[in-house]
Amino acid sequence: MIAADRLAQVFVEVADSLTDDFDLIEFLQMLTARSSDLLEIRAAGLLFADRRGRLQLMAASDERTQMLELFQLQAREGPCLDCYTEGRAIVGADLMQSADRWPRFAPRAVESGFRAVHAFPLRLRQEVIGAMNLFGTDVGALDPADARVVQALADVATIALLQERTIRRGEVLTEQLQGALNSRIAIEQAKGAIAQIHGCTIDEAFERLRRFARDTGRPLSEVAHDVTTDPARVAGLVAPTEETL
Repeated sequence: MIAADRLAQVFVEVADSLTDDFDLIEFLQMLTARSSDLLEIRAAGLLFADRRGRLQLMAASDERTQMLELFQLQAREGPCLDCYTEGRAIVGADLMQSADRWPRFAPRAVESGFRAVHAFPLRLRQEVIGAMNLFGTDVGALDPADARVVQALADVATIALLQERTIRRGEVLTEQLQGALNSRIAIEQAKGAIAQIHGCTIDEAFERLRRFARDTGRPLSEVAHDVTTDPARVAGLVAPTEETL
C-alpha cells in the first residue's frame, strides 16, 4: 500500500508545479517520475494526443523506455494505445502472456527487460488526452487501492492541464500541446549534442540539461533550443569538460 505521507507529498508537488513559470514538459516528466515512485516502478512513459488525435511521446523515465514507447507508436499496438482508445486503465498485464494481444509490442518489451505493464488514461470525464505507461521487471498483481491512487493522480494532472491559467479555450490546450511536441524535438536534439560533446550517455545528457535549466531558472525547452541554435547562451552546458578534451 502507498504510504499516506508519500501520497500527500506527491499531490502537493503537483499543485506546486502550477506556478507562473509553468513548464509543460517538466510537469509531464515529474508526473511520470512520481507515479513510478509511488508504485516503486522505475520505468515510465507518457503519451499525449496531438491536434489530430494521434499519440506522441512526451516524457519517459530513461532512454530504454523511450525507445520502447516509440516502438509502440510505430507498431500501432500496445497498452498505452489501448488505454487511450478505451479510456480505461490496464493493470497488471503479464507481458510474457500478452503476445496474442500485442504480438509485436509484447516480445519487444520482454526483450527490453520488462515483465509487467500498467497503463492509466489521462482523462476528465469522457475526454481522454493521453495515457501513462508504468513498466515493471516483475510480474505481480497491483493492489486495487494503489491503482486507484495512481489513476487519481493522472486525473488530477489532467484537470490541472485543462484548467492551467493560460488555457482559455480548448483549442489553446491543443496549441500548447503542439508546442510541447515541438519542444520535445528540440530536447532530443540537445540531448544528442550534449552526449557527443561530453562523451556521456543520452540519459546523463538529459540530466545535465535539466540541471542547467533549473540552476539558471530557465525553461527546459528554451535551454534545449539554445544548445543547437545559440550555444553561446549556454556555454556552461556545452563547453567540453577536462575529461572530454
